[in-house]
Amino acid sequence: MIKFCSLYSGSSGNSIFLSSGKTKILIDSGLSGKKIIEALSSIGENPTELSAVLISHEHIDHSRGAGIISRKFDIPIYANLNTWNAMESTVGPVCSNNKIYFNTGSGFEIGNIFVNPFPIPHDAVEPVGFNFFVENKKITTATDIGHMNRQLLTYIEGSDVLLLESNHDVEMLKMGKYPWSLKKRIMGDRGHLSNEMAGKVVAYLAQKGTRRFVLGHLSRENNFPELAYQTVKNILKEKSIDIAKDIMLSVASRGQASEAVVI
Repeated sequence: MIKFCSLYSGSSGNSIFLSSGKTKILIDSGLSGKKIIEALSSIGENPTELSAVLISHEHIDHSRGAGIISRKFDIPIYANLNTWNAMESTVGPVCSNNKIYFNTGSGFEIGNIFVNPFPIPHDAVEPVGFNFFVENKKITTATDIGHMNRQLLTYIEGSDVLLLESNHDVEMLKMGKYPWSLKKRIMGDRGHLSNEMAGKVVAYLAQKGTRRFVLGHLSRENNFPELAYQTVKNILKEKSIDIAKDIMLSVASRGQASEAVVI
């Protein structure tokens, strides 16, 4: 049995749980250790049983609690070298045995789960998304994406479950209180994916056979769950894709664990 659950998702902090049998992985740990532990407990999981923490990139909303989890429960942290160098001051001291380095684009195994870290366009030193291959299923997490391109589509195509960024509504962002420099960053090629672009990606992948989508990493200031959901739903409708019959679409919660996807 595969269990996939967004614990927290948004610009204020991100963490995802994935398990298959005795292999239990935390993807990002962007909140306090206390909050991560509380979220795991809320879905019936014990942090002492974690096999690993994977870090997609060094930004604090993805790495804040990793060091605490590692030190408290003796859990290895996996990240590429550039990310490790950039986040060491954030995560604090970690036992050398628990500092695991991977190469972007090269797969590796954690227990019975095969992990493929793939490059994504974002303003971090070497950000990645993750494919997880387990029990003949492909599960993908892809957030903090400045733009969608053909290479990125090849990594996320064929997923059975996809957690995809739907960060902002462009008009809300343009009219909002952020300084123009920050607005340009968010809308730039190495910023974040908009609701509209997320909808186009979901529609494309649904036509390719993906059936389970979770929208994540919503901005607190420039988006809200109902808007992200409706924007994507409208784009799907234009492509004659019915949410009720053809696919499953949900939005990951910001401040609590979302409903787990169990396969």
